[in-house]
Amino acid sequence: MARWTSADIPSQQGRTAVVTGPGGLGFETALALARAGAEVIVAGRSPTKGDEAANAIRAAVPSAKIRFERLDLADLTSVADFADRLREQRTRLDILVNNAGVMRPPQWKATTDGFELQLGINYLGHFALTGRLMPLLVKGKGARVVTLSSIAARQGAIHLDDINAHGWYDPMPVYCQSKLACLMFAFELERLSVAHGWGLSSIAAHPGVSRTNLLHNAPGKHSAISVARSMLWFLFQPAAQGALPSLFAATAPQARGGGYYGPASLGETRGHPLPAKIPQQALDQAVAKRLWDMSQELTGNPFAAVVPLARRNHDDRFHDGPAHAGREDL
Repeated sequence: MARWTSADIPSQQGRTAVVTGPGGLGFETALALARAGAEVIVAGRSPTKGDEAANAIRAAVPSAKIRFERLDLADLTSVADFADRLREQRTRLDILVNNAGVMRPPQWKATTDGFELQLGINYLGHFALTGRLMPLLVKGKGARVVTLSSIAARQGAIHLDDINAHGWYDPMPVYCQSKLACLMFAFELERLSVAHGWGLSSIAAHPGVSRTNLLHNAPGKHSAISVARSMLWFLFQPAAQGALPSLFAATAPQARGGGYYGPASLGETRGHPLPAKIPQQALDQAVAKRLWDMSQELTGNPFAAVVPLARRNHDDRFHDGPAHAGREDL
């Protein structure tokens, strides 16, 4: 693979993309997709930041078809409302980039639905979003779901007995778990798409070490890691470079369903996109299946709409359970 850049993105005319997160990597991803001709919906919690991002993209690309829609990944009701609005507005979706994230809040925090914040936003919110948008994605033109993981997933472990880290909260290991979960979700979604004939490609990507506000936002600007991010900025590649693996996964003809792409240089911390090293624990299909089942139960079975009833009746991986069932046992 040559040194792939955003200039290599094929025309995206006639395609529609949703990108979560209006800042940093999300902004650069949305900008590049808009520049390539896609209609882009930037989704995020803050209307102010979202509108600023959309206006900046219009300023850079006067022909851009870009708009902001409110989406709070820490609130499953907001996720469902966002998906309902999109299903009312359109008949298909071609690209979904599950990009938004939070990293290392110093204390255990809960989402609206009671999930640990990093797991809830980075993973469960995107799991629910993808499921709710599946009726549009299965009608997309060569639809792709791109889910962002991290090189931190290499140190991750899935704690199925305490997925919300009530008994073991430590900011970085919990972040690693959330990003490993994202990677395993991408692989499991691809396996299920093939098995059920959904016709979409699920691909994972990671940005290496990139210059975004992720290390400033949750830990706080005066935390040691945030200060290091500010003082040692030259060690972090620009956000536009960090967005290349996501853009490659979303648009490149060479990208394959079930693939994982990241920067090629310096231990995958920077550079142009190439296939990334997959952590061994991410290949455990038994854990992936259990994680999927648990996620379905916790988020209200968002994938039910794309699984035919006859198949669901014979497949205990797709059972209709109440939202948040079993939370007391986690």
